[in-house]
Amino acid sequence: MLIGIIGAPNKGKSTIFSALTMANAEIADYPFTTIKPNLGVAYATKECVEKELGVKCTPRNGLCVNGVREIPINITDVAGLVPDAHLGRGMGNQFLSDLAGASAFIQVVDLSGKTDMNGNLGEGDPAAEVAATRKEVVMWLSGIIRNHSSVLSKSDNGSKAVVELLSGFGLREEQVRKAAEVNGLSTSHISWDSAETYAFADKLLSLSKPTVVAANKLDLAEPESLEELRKKLPEYTVIGCSGAVELALRKAAASGVIEYAPGELGFTVRKAASAEQKKALDYMADFVRKNGGTGVQKVINSAVFGVLENIVVYPVEDENKYTDHFGSVLPDALLVRKGTRAVELAEMIHTDLAKKMLYAIDARKKLRIGKDYVLKDNDVIKVVSAAK
Repeated sequence: MLIGIIGAPNKGKSTIFSALTMANAEIADYPFTTIKPNLGVAYATKECVEKELGVKCTPRNGLCVNGVREIPINITDVAGLVPDAHLGRGMGNQFLSDLAGASAFIQVVDLSGKTDMNGNLGEGDPAAEVAATRKEVVMWLSGIIRNHSSVLSKSDNGSKAVVELLSGFGLREEQVRKAAEVNGLSTSHISWDSAETYAFADKLLSLSKPTVVAANKLDLAEPESLEELRKKLPEYTVIGCSGAVELALRKAAASGVIEYAPGELGFTVRKAASAEQKKALDYMADFVRKNGGTGVQKVINSAVFGVLENIVVYPVEDENKYTDHFGSVLPDALLVRKGTRAVELAEMIHTDLAKKMLYAIDARKKLRIGKDYVLKDNDVIKVVSAAK
């Protein structure tokens, strides 16, 4: 899974990326700090089933801290998208292309309204930023489709042809069909005009790459700004956050000054602090207390578990001890979409396992379940197969 961080320049994208990944992305208060895409690993967090089962897990990937499972997620931060980016303005089409493989977007906006659409100091409108950035992505996507209209017009199965054309975009044929159906468009021998193509691309983007809005710089914004933005963007999940506060807390934790875990509602000071450090820590503690955290972890969790509708499933080989064949307890916390079946979980583990699958076992209930059993959040599942 890849989550793309998008937005206009100078809205704090690289700060949030650095806070989520603790990677050394270049951060500055001027446009186009990011030239090449930053790639890193963030962690979605969720309460582990170890407490419920009365065991202590030993994760193979990710971590489990104080009963909270940290599940690794790939994340990328690309250059800011300015108006007419799809025509090559700013960092241009290359960085739109860098977003193609993302499963979802996190759009970072400046909630304080102190930077304009081009990232310069001045009056800004975070709701307008969302609309403008979306327009650039839709224009880019519809432009690709229009540029290949002659190829698409020759295909009886336009849904398949669009998926093949946008092979790096991670589309499914049902998404293409639905986007066309909503707009009353035929997918046989596609011959849409510009307006129809734009409408199709807009819906396809919603279906294939849902967006969470990170209303950044909450610490600098007016108290009513967040609710006002949510009212203007009812179709989006809008999370107020401060990338700067989260990054400062994670750095302080890494240096041993405080004890802090991402998403927690507070932190504990572990070392004596100077007067200046104490002032900064008091400020951050007050911000976290008033806002229920910094909001940054909520952003990534909202993308993974909210708009992408993932659940967590724990595959095991021993349904009594909840272990794999090495004896590791609950070694894997796998993200799967709601509606995933047991046989599809087997496919994720190994193709042969799925091909020769006999049935599965719900390890918590010790019940045999069929291949078409629809997985539930926090299921612990053993796949029984004839495959060796």
